[in-house]
Amino acid sequence: MKIAIPVKDESLQFFSNAGHTPKFAIYEMNGSGMFRSFQLQEVRDNPRSDLDHDHTEEEHECSHGHDDEEHIAQHNKMGMVLEDCNFIVVKRACKNTVNAMKSNGISVVKYGGDSPQSEAILRELANKFIA
Repeated sequence: MKIAIPVKDESLQFFSNAGHTPKFAIYEMNGSGMFRSFQLQEVRDNPRSDLDHDHTEEEHECSHGHDDEEHIAQHNKMGMVLEDCNFIVVKRACKNTVNAMKSNGISVVKYGGDSPQSEAILRELANKFIA
């Protein structure tokens, strides 16, 4: 089972806005119950070509309409690059991110904690990843 987590870079630091993340860390989950483990498989670039990462994620405000066709198409690129994943972990995600994931068979798991590291987040949410 594969799980995508939005991250800033190869440091694997969690990026809270899934739709605007620079990269995705892809983990493979093995085992079951309390014996689950997570192994990093790769780090993928976010394929959205309309992103500007010159701001922090907390400062970001979208200037486009959420029903804008180009905006929706950009989100669909994310869903396609993650289509082999079963889950994506998000703290924040707009409706277009959620719709793109769902249309590619990816379940969205909400994270409400404060951990900055992806592996710690996976351990916190382990019981949410059910096939």
